[in-house]
Amino acid sequence: MTLGDGFTPPPVPAAPGGHGLLEGKVVIVTAAAGTGIGSATARRCVEEGAAVVVSDAHARRLAETVEELTALSGADVSGVPCDVTNESEVRHLFDATIERHGRLDVAVHNAGLGGTVELVDMTDEQWMRVLDVTLNGTFRCTRAALGHLLAQRSGCIVNNASVLGWRAQRGQAHYAAAKAGVMALTRCAAAEAAEAGVRVNAVAPSLAEHPFLSRAIPEDDLAILRGRELFGRGAETWEVANVIVFLASDYSSYLSGEVLSVSSQHP
Repeated sequence: MTLGDGFTPPPVPAAPGGHGLLEGKVVIVTAAAGTGIGSATARRCVEEGAAVVVSDAHARRLAETVEELTALSGADVSGVPCDVTNESEVRHLFDATIERHGRLDVAVHNAGLGGTVELVDMTDEQWMRVLDVTLNGTFRCTRAALGHLLAQRSGCIVNNASVLGWRAQRGQAHYAAAKAGVMALTRCAAAEAAEAGVRVNAVAPSLAEHPFLSRAIPEDDLAILRGRELFGRGAETWEVANVIVFLASDYSSYLSGEVLSVSSQHP
């Protein structure tokens, strides 16, 4: 089912300002360079008062992101290049954060890789590449974060999943399988971390709009996906980031092992 041709999407609301929800907290955000959910999350964490460490596999874009975020009220922002498929780089990211700040409060694991290819045409390399970045990368980062958070007996992790972990979509078998794995990883990690008072949750966006989305999904398919949303549009990246900030904040102190859908999809 899609919205009718005569449907006019309501206007996009204004982004909220900061309310000190993460004041005094140290936050890592992976895959934070560019214009996607990661960079929007880093910005929202800065606006909410956090000291933020951003990472990305693209060093130049990462440096530009750090410069941009630092300009926001002189925020405490640093960058550490990290390819989440490389275990030593993942370890360095978390160790460097502890060395700089002395602690870690929130780890947002956002790195993922998509693409559209029918399963019958999918190569082993295409399958493994998406799973290595999207699922194995989240595993590596979650493991590294827990190594610090369990020792200090506080903190939380927010993983970025997708509604495709629940729903089927042609051409997305590798991505959907990886995101379903992220959901299961999140729940199991939460069960293991609860005794230490550490929370692990995930968000599952349906469609988040950013300039490079068409690289992963053809425009015709994007139009169909937008038509499935009740508001007739994808989410702004900051709208997904708001839910991540909620899960990172003390307002979600009782939530762990949960996957929150960030979606307005209708049947």
